[in-house]
This record gives sequence, structure tokens and C-alpha cells, in this order.
Amino acid sequence: MTTLTKAPVAPLLATLFASAERSEGMLPPALANLSVAERGAMLRSKADYLELYSRMKDSPLAVSRETGRLLYMLARALGAKAIVEFGTSFGISTLHLAAALRDNGGGRLITTEFEPAKIARATENLGAGGVLDLIDLRAGDALHTLAHDLPETIDLVLLDGAKALYGDILDLLESRLRPGALLIADNADMCPEYLTRVRDAGRGYLSVPFADDVEVSMRIG
Repeated sequence: MTTLTKAPVAPLLATLFASAERSEGMLPPALANLSVAERGAMLRSKADYLELYSRMKDSPLAVSRETGRLLYMLARALGAKAIVEFGTSFGISTLHLAAALRDNGGGRLITTEFEPAKIARATENLGAGGVLDLIDLRAGDALHTLAHDLPETIDLVLLDGAKALYGDILDLLESRLRPGALLIADNADMCPEYLTRVRDAGRGYLSVPFADDVEVSMRIG
């Protein structure tokens, strides 16, 4: 048994995933009156992301079950001790990563979320999962919260916040990525500039898509 597959984390994740799946496809009222094109434009905008995600404060925006398991497996395989997550939401992906840290013997998971309602939900879930001692949950815009007090070296990064900012967040973290560090970007297709960057071996990465919408990249230089 692992931290991921036993109580309290396993039953908690089962409950959270079931709740997320019930809400899947249900748009918040504040977004329902926007066209698909308008929502897409907001997702890709560096100016509107705070407004967009404020409107989605009650939406889990969770990784899939498969992606969650992938996060745990990759963090365990790396022996990760220092992890950075962009976009906490309700803490589902955070629980997977923290479970890996616990089974790796400990470490530090920096995660960041600007929406107060989600910070409260995530803190409750991470406490229920018994992993808060591993978490540095930073409140605010990630462009500020991830601009300081980072580990000397980072083993793994999860990008799952505002898609338009993936490149900007990578700019903040890149100098700390150790050789062999992994980047996992959810919904990476929404940030083509990021994909172009990590798929260019000349920029110091090897990269491969996973499932429908996840990009897994390794730092090689």
C-alpha cells in the first residue's frame, strides 16, 4: 500500500473525483452567457485570466484520474523532494503530488492559488488528507508568488493554472530545474507558445504528449 492507495488519501480522492465528475461540463452562470469563442479567448488571454478564474471559483477544474496517477508515478520515479504546482484549485492534483513526497520520505510542495474560496477548499482537503505538513500553499497571483523563495533545485513542475501564463511561469522556474526535471502541463494545447518551446530540443527539453491534453517534458540542459 502507498499513501495514494490507502486512507485517508484514497477515500478522499474518490469523493473529490466523484464530485468533480458530477460538475463536469456544467458552466458557472457567469460563463454560460459567453460563446465558445469568447471563453476560448479568455482562456488564452494574459489580461483576462484573473476575471475568468474568479468566475470559476466553484469549479473543481480537476486533473483526470489518469493524470493524477501519472503525477504520483512520475514524482515517485524521480524521487522528487522539491515540487512546484501552478494552480491548486481544490487540491486534487496537490494530493497526488504530496502523496508521492510522503512516500519519497518527505519534501516540499509549493503550490499557488489566487482565488480565496479555492484556497479554503484546498486547505480543508489537504488537511483531511494528512499532507499539510508537506505543503507551502501561497495565496495570490503566481507571477508574484513564484517569483521568490524557491528551492535551489526543482525536481518536478505541474502547470495547471491560467493556460496563457505557462511560458511566464516557466521563465520564473527554469533556472532552478535540475537536469532530468519533469514538467507536466495540463491542457497544454491551450498555450501553443509553450508547446513550441518545450518541443524544441534546442531549448533544452525533450517532450511528449500524454493522453489528449497533457504534455510531459524533461529538462535536458
